[in-house]
Amino acid sequence: MTDIRVSRYAKILAEHSARVKPGDRILLEGTTAAEPLLKELYIQILEKGGHPHLMMALPGTMPFSQDELYLTYANDAQLDFVPTFYKLAYEQFEGRVRVHSATNTKGATNIDPAKGARRARATGAITDAQFRRGATGEFKWCTTLYPTEAYAQDAGMSLMEYEDFVFGAVHANEEDPISFWKSVKEKQQAAVDFMKGKNQVVLRGPNVDLSLSIKGRTFINSYGTHNMPDGEIFTGPVEDSVNGWVKFTYPANYGGASVEGAELTFSNGRVTKADAEKNLNYLLQTLDSDGGSRYLGEFAIGTNFDIQKFTGNILFDEKIGGSFHMALGNGYPETGSKNKSVIHWDMICDMRTDSEILVDGELFYKNGKFAFEK
Repeated sequence: MTDIRVSRYAKILAEHSARVKPGDRILLEGTTAAEPLLKELYIQILEKGGHPHLMMALPGTMPFSQDELYLTYANDAQLDFVPTFYKLAYEQFEGRVRVHSATNTKGATNIDPAKGARRARATGAITDAQFRRGATGEFKWCTTLYPTEAYAQDAGMSLMEYEDFVFGAVHANEEDPISFWKSVKEKQQAAVDFMKGKNQVVLRGPNVDLSLSIKGRTFINSYGTHNMPDGEIFTGPVEDSVNGWVKFTYPANYGGASVEGAELTFSNGRVTKADAEKNLNYLLQTLDSDGGSRYLGEFAIGTNFDIQKFTGNILFDEKIGGSFHMALGNGYPETGSKNKSVIHWDMICDMRTDSEILVDGELFYKNGKFAFEK
């Protein structure tokens, strides 16, 4: 018998995230480990009159652009090849739901980052189509996760504990989880409204002394349409405006590698100095992926206080209530970001102790909570 939480999870994705309408073509991405959720999602999309197209991957593999089997065995011509069906789907379909469901999260650890960067450049047109069409509402994309032993081990939990954590974070334990996510939208809108027309953001704390401009940029209220779980507000800072330094308090995971104690110094928007306690070479190589990889594409504040434990998975960790994160590389066009890159690397910093964010000189955020006058 299917776990009722899986059925509710699929309902959240089909109704709230993908917003499936009759005739919608929806690409479903996941591994065989996510079969219970993909099956329920497939059924519910059909019930809503949509056309699900299932692309099932082998267990242990990552999304199409960074598949460790492909990166291990592909020659240069194959690394440069753009996947035919994915390209068509991202350019023509009405939506996609990607269900991360790896059974080995360390599969790409020892793969040459240059191969990953080359593969990412080849599939960049697919990512560009996602962002471009997503910004106009033509393409409804959502990324989520199905609990596996690998993710549970990364989080330091048993599989049963991790299942409870995941289903709790998406609120699949509730009879009406969609109402919850609508309430998240309402609560976050006040902070988004406060940011309209503002110019300068200053972050101060034991791990950050940073300033950036948001002049002319738009903050997005993120409440479960692109990510599930969710809970953040974000924008793309003015590309050449970032100055100062930040030391990220959580490991920065990307492409199967984990960089610990990452510290970045910015000058006129560009990372001019980088250090790390672990995997510094990987950090430096990735920073040199292309012309946009040393600039920020995103600045965000995590608002989900149902997520307080670091699990090693960015889908959950970047939403930690009381934290902020920044992404090196590609920005979201709907925010006004102009930065282009083959990477989008989120890095997280805790703000719950002796920390504040000022916006145009006014206190906006203090010790992990919004502090502005509504």
